Amino acid sequence: MILPDKNITLSNSLIGLGSRIIIELNTPQTVSSLWEKVRRKCSEIRTFERFVLSLDLLYAMGLIELENGIIKRQMK
Repeated sequence: MILPDKNITLSNSLIGLGSRIIIELNTPQTVSSLWEKVRRKCSEIRTFERFVLSLDLLYAMGLIELENGIIKRQMK
């Protein structure tokens, strides 16, 4: 489910969904505003649970951070 394989396409894997989320995260924003933006543009997300799992993966990879309720890209 995290990575694509013969049964899970890239667009349905968490890494694929994370790439869609990180593209939409061009400015820092709240979780709810990011969810609304991604939900409108990406039909593969489908549920809030998959959205949060993708955020968890991005956070674990060190690509995003949460500060005072605002999600932003991690600058390295």
